[in-house]
Amino acid sequence: MDIAEPEIKRDEILVLDDAEFNKNNVCIVTGAASGIGRATTVAAAVNNLLTVALDINELEGERTRQMAEDLGGKVIFVKTDLTRDDDIEKAISTAANLGTIKFLANIAGMQHIDSVENFPMEKYDLMQRIMLRAPFYLSKLTIPYMKRSATGTGVIGNMSSVHGHICTLNKPVYNITKFGLRALSQSISAEGEGKIRSFTVSTGFVRTALALNQIPSQAKQRGITPEEVVRDVMMGKSRVKEMMKPIEVGNLFLFGFSRFSSYLVGGDLLFDGGMVLTY
Repeated sequence: MDIAEPEIKRDEILVLDDAEFNKNNVCIVTGAASGIGRATTVAAAVNNLLTVALDINELEGERTRQMAEDLGGKVIFVKTDLTRDDDIEKAISTAANLGTIKFLANIAGMQHIDSVENFPMEKYDLMQRIMLRAPFYLSKLTIPYMKRSATGTGVIGNMSSVHGHICTLNKPVYNITKFGLRALSQSISAEGEGKIRSFTVSTGFVRTALALNQIPSQAKQRGITPEEVVRDVMMGKSRVKEMMKPIEVGNLFLFGFSRFSSYLVGGDLLFDGGMVLTY
């Protein structure tokens, strides 16, 4: 059962010709120490954006920075606890001093497998704070900088999921937050007058530590083997029987940020191997 995070290769990164993708413009990425956050950080940096990477894991965050710089990008890592408002405020202040904040990718997330009746409320509070409140607060703080930029434009991408479209058992809070991020993106776009855009990215299972780490819990909750979790639960409804690579998701964020997505206003990029629409 090999679902370790794959290496990010230069030729897998979508590189786009966009005047806004320049070294004076800042792209902020949360969850940058692993998985989709790491891949999006690298993709943004390779696309010539000054990328500010946020995560609580300093060791892996610095590794992300080095990976991006090895590929020719520029990343500033800022250790940030998304449960602390003062950390979030400091991170945005740091980013604003480095350049013009134009893009924000809210990707940081976590998972806990349990039923509604057994779900620990402290875990509920933590997941809500990291996965919904922090994206809201980061958006609140960055939108004024976007409006004050030369073009008055900016884009906020939020990492949703197939669980922002359909709900599966024993993931109630994850489901709630992912539906909530779609609502946040639509709310930002409703207020943005076409200049401040927001969108979500919704995928099925991606080859990340988050997916790997939930397999034992899923197996225990469902009374099946880990191999059956991957085959029947994770990939069972997907028409593509292979997990996405994190960089494939990172590319979607860069596409959503770019001039090629000017009509992506509150919308959702559903790349799920057919899991939702052919369920």
